[in-house]
Amino acid sequence: MIKYGIDVSEWQGDINWNSVITDFAVIRAGYGRSALQKDKKFAANYAGCKNNGIPCGIYWYSYALTPEDAVKEAHACLEVIGGGKYEYPIYYDVELQEHFALGKEAVSAIIRAFLETVEKAGYWVGLYMSAYYLSKYVENDIRERYAVWVAHHDADVPDYGGQYGMWQYSSSGSVSGISGNVDLDTSYVDYPSLIKNAGLNGFSDDGSKYVELTIDGVTYTGTLYPKNI
Repeated sequence: MIKYGIDVSEWQGDINWNSVITDFAVIRAGYGRSALQKDKKFAANYAGCKNNGIPCGIYWYSYALTPEDAVKEAHACLEVIGGGKYEYPIYYDVELQEHFALGKEAVSAIIRAFLETVEKAGYWVGLYMSAYYLSKYVENDIRERYAVWVAHHDADVPDYGGQYGMWQYSSSGSVSGISGNVDLDTSYVDYPSLIKNAGLNGFSDDGSKYVELTIDGVTYTGTLYPKNI
């Protein structure tokens, strides 16, 4: 099953979602370690997808240089996306040269920390990276275990030998309702069915909520479930 989609952020400005024709969209939720770094257009883009029947996923742009910071980024992401429903995975976007300068083992530890934290909160998670860096700087257990969204532009196929469910094949697409260039993607996996059937990404019917609470300077996180009365 092949679907064709787009990925967007505040850099696309105000999108007229009523005019957008796409099978799916991956929208940036934010970046870094704080929920205050939410993408300025996240709420509008999420509402635009939902109001127009466009299945959507999320990506969070990383600046973390340690696993500890990656966990903080995961908590920030969870705070921003909480309460929503996402038919596509929650992707961790790792692409800074500062990451790769740390080496494969360190980069993998950072990625693993974010993905494990978000996954435990009830989400289908994945990794976004370019084909070259994905092959060279990510350990096999991550590339085999999680959803992979590989970027390789202007090629017939991605130059990547591992499994992947999505391919970002262009950064210069033209889509009605969006001014300027937009990234174009192909999905080969029926994520909406898999995610809904698994009860993940907000589609659980158990009423559970991910919460983050700070008391006396200590932050507590976890999933709460409604009490049967």
